[in-house]
Amino acid sequence: MAVRRSALQSGPSKGGDTAPTSTRGAAREQVDRAVRSGLLTGRFIPGKAVTLRGLAAELGVSPMPVREVLQRLAAENALEVKPNGRVQVPDMTPARYQEVLKARLLLEPELATLALPHLTSKDAKRLKAVDDDIDQCILSGDAESYMRLNHTFHFHIYRASGSEVLLPLIDSLWLQFAPFMRTVYGRVGTVSLDDRHKEAIRAIELQNEDALRSAIAADINDGMGLLGKELLAVQGKT
Repeated sequence: MAVRRSALQSGPSKGGDTAPTSTRGAAREQVDRAVRSGLLTGRFIPGKAVTLRGLAAELGVSPMPVREVLQRLAAENALEVKPNGRVQVPDMTPARYQEVLKARLLLEPELATLALPHLTSKDAKRLKAVDDDIDQCILSGDAESYMRLNHTFHFHIYRASGSEVLLPLIDSLWLQFAPFMRTVYGRVGTVSLDDRHKEAIRAIELQNEDALRSAIAADINDGMGLLGKELLAVQGKT
């Protein structure tokens, strides 16, 4: 895993864990953003464990905010804390894959339709710009940037819903499957991906709820389908 130090602008406080509460809170939020970004873009590698102190040193902070963030993410099933204190992405089993896929198909199209009345032509233009950048990533095979921009695209739509219930659930699901998708893209590349985003943008322009729901569901099935095939291939070798 290579979560870059640049993701955190502030270094460790001279007082260690006795820093003022506001300083600890700011450090915790910075660590949270860095670790979540690392999960979403695949800089946390499935199967490769890291230590709390090693991660704290890499990010340039004291262990306390890192411990708090890792415990929170473990509660979301995005990370797993081993008995020896090491931390890693939980294994993706076929059963877990099916659950994540089912949950995404239930929640994400629904949240997109809730967001639709709040999405305007300005949002559609913004999404087009993001999708153009995604196209360039697909052509160049830049999987990490693809992951980051794909998340930006989907969550620009989802956040427009203003949901305080579904949005955190979907955010947790993305943290659980994203590291494995990054591994899959590293093996098969990004050129095999179908672009359902243009269908979603068109549906937003037309305020077509059924079309948006279908585009989001198809996008999920396409991406998670690659992960499913990879899991089946691994199973076949064991």
